[in-house]
Amino acid sequence: MSSRKTVSTAPVGARRTLLKRAMTLASALSLSSLMTFSLAQAEIGPPEKEDLKFGFIKLTDMAPLAIAYEKGYFEDEGLFVQIEAQANWKVLLDRVIDGQLDGAHMLAGQPLGATIGFGTQAHIITAFSMDLNGNGITVSNDIWERMKPLIPKDADGRPVHPIKADYLKPVIDEFKAEGKPFKMGMVFPVSTHNYELRYWLAAGGIHPGYYAPHKGDISGQLNADALLSVTPPPQMPATLEAGTIHGYCVGEPWNQQAVFKGIGVPIITDYEIWKDNPEKVFGVSKAWADANPNTHLRVVKAMIRAAKWLDDNDNGNRPEAVEILSRPEYVGADYDVIANSMTGTFEYEKGDKRDVPDFNVFFRHNATYPYYSDAIWYLTQMRRWGQIEEAKPDSWFMDIAKKVYRPDIYAQAAQSLIEEGTMPASDFPDFGTEDGYRAPQTHFIDGITYDGHAPNEYLKKFGIGLKGDDKI
Repeated sequence: MSSRKTVSTAPVGARRTLLKRAMTLASALSLSSLMTFSLAQAEIGPPEKEDLKFGFIKLTDMAPLAIAYEKGYFEDEGLFVQIEAQANWKVLLDRVIDGQLDGAHMLAGQPLGATIGFGTQAHIITAFSMDLNGNGITVSNDIWERMKPLIPKDADGRPVHPIKADYLKPVIDEFKAEGKPFKMGMVFPVSTHNYELRYWLAAGGIHPGYYAPHKGDISGQLNADALLSVTPPPQMPATLEAGTIHGYCVGEPWNQQAVFKGIGVPIITDYEIWKDNPEKVFGVSKAWADANPNTHLRVVKAMIRAAKWLDDNDNGNRPEAVEILSRPEYVGADYDVIANSMTGTFEYEKGDKRDVPDFNVFFRHNATYPYYSDAIWYLTQMRRWGQIEEAKPDSWFMDIAKKVYRPDIYAQAAQSLIEEGTMPASDFPDFGTEDGYRAPQTHFIDGITYDGHAPNEYLKKFGIGLKGDDKI
């Protein structure tokens, strides 16, 4: 790990010793003692576990973890954290479940999928949403050349965005007529990328296939026009270049890497598929959270501060964040590749760079708050594509959301930050009136409105996908 940038000039080891002593004193002294801890910190209490190890995948949206570490926010909470890159999402989840990791940067669908038993069964919770947006869909140069003539152009001759899957459908039809499979990559079966890619394809009349666990088929390719399969994020560009896949959906910097390498063209961002969609979460096992409630709260506090720093000054801190993320122990991609999206722009076809100021959102729009309605959207997509095999009443969706997403823990951590004067109440939702549901969301590429209070009505709106009592 790189050296920590903190407000103290004391060596890290000395700071660690001092902080441990302070936490010991905090547990032993009364509130009238000459302590530096605020009332809110004393109410939370000292951490049950101080030495922690968190996992992540090499993507720019792991940034809140890196910043909380580099800025000393974890240490401010008496926590001594190691951050370790993981090989893939399955390994990461398994290591959280078996206790090798205390928590991790996770796909938003992972705690939900694990808790309902799709894949590895385990009760995972999240009290912190790490970001909004941040993904893109890229196709190979060959596919782009076939699509490009079909796409309307603006006055400058540039493709009009957003580019819908309608313009990919004739290409896929050509593949089918020639008896050739059309293959695309996504990062994990319960990833946002899988659901966003499926959503975009289906909105253009392209069937992305079903899962059928009861038949032993978890490929997700039943009845598919486009065959989707798992590829780890850092391997996406090489897999595309090798011709193994014709396109992919992934987070940054792996779409921009395709541009820099000249091997593919990003054609749409997830911001254009679903504006301000939730992306990653910080996940821990329910057992770990129950055993370490104060530690958990302090972790959430540190990461809230990191997310706020990332969005402060109209993204003015982003160049420093890019420098940190470009280091090999974090994302390890070139500074310019990461900066291409992280600083508020996005490059589609080479030279076609456009302003997308909210491509990465870490704190604005209540990005860190774990909304039940976000969880329910993921569950609707699991049902839509057969990962949830049978019809469920609306109450089931809501119950699972409340079992996994924990705004109560988030609110306690936020209140602590407010009471100690670290952040103002205006930075957060009104916890007195917040019910955990966003207002109905309308900014989807197909124009369909999503209301988390009515998941089954939402599913009925789609022409492609399971709904009601449908079964594979």
